[in-house]
Amino acid sequence: MPLSDQSLARAEELIARYPQRRSALLPILFLLQAEDGYVSPAGVAQVANLLGLTRAEVGAVATFYTMFRRRPVGKYLVSVCKTLSCQLRGSRDISAALTERLGVPLGGTDQSGMVTVEEVECLAACDGAPVVQVNTENYERLTSQEALRLVEALLQDEVPPPTFAADGSVTEPSTAALHWRLAGLGEPPSTLGAEVRDEAPEPEARRVGREPAPQREPKPSGEEGR
Repeated sequence: MPLSDQSLARAEELIARYPQRRSALLPILFLLQAEDGYVSPAGVAQVANLLGLTRAEVGAVATFYTMFRRRPVGKYLVSVCKTLSCQLRGSRDISAALTERLGVPLGGTDQSGMVTVEEVECLAACDGAPVVQVNTENYERLTSQEALRLVEALLQDEVPPPTFAADGSVTEPSTAALHWRLAGLGEPPSTLGAEVRDEAPEPEARRVGREPAPQREPKPSGEEGR
């Protein structure tokens, strides 16, 4: 079955937090995807049995939310934002470069099984456009060449540290990581290893949001309305 005995025990802990078993559906789906790599038909059946739901009810939720995958992907899922701000800054060029390098269409996985590339809707880091996400980590303001270097590293099972917008305006965890934490599952089971995180230097200052606009000098008395 998709969920191991250890994960089933974790699932029961999550279910105990809710007044009804069915209320734990979202965190259980996250747990299933973390173990199986995607929400498989067998996983849907197992979750339905676990929560007292029908497979149709579980499948409806799994297909409604875009963070759940319905087919196997590579070890590293590379998601390229395709919404307006990223398109205007070259995200479609990035998608084209990556699919050409891997020899796959969008949604495809390279022959080694290491990297899947896809296009997705907004990754909620518009001022870091164009944004590429690897599993749960964002890489912002990439050129096509930088994105290609990122994928070359992933193909070698090497993960560069995440990058943020140069002005520090987007520095919080990605939406994928936030979804995982809000579901009560702790840190996301990213394949971005802890050893990489530990070695990566921290930015000197991390800010959320842009700097406030400078205050305007008051006009001398009598000039108002001129």
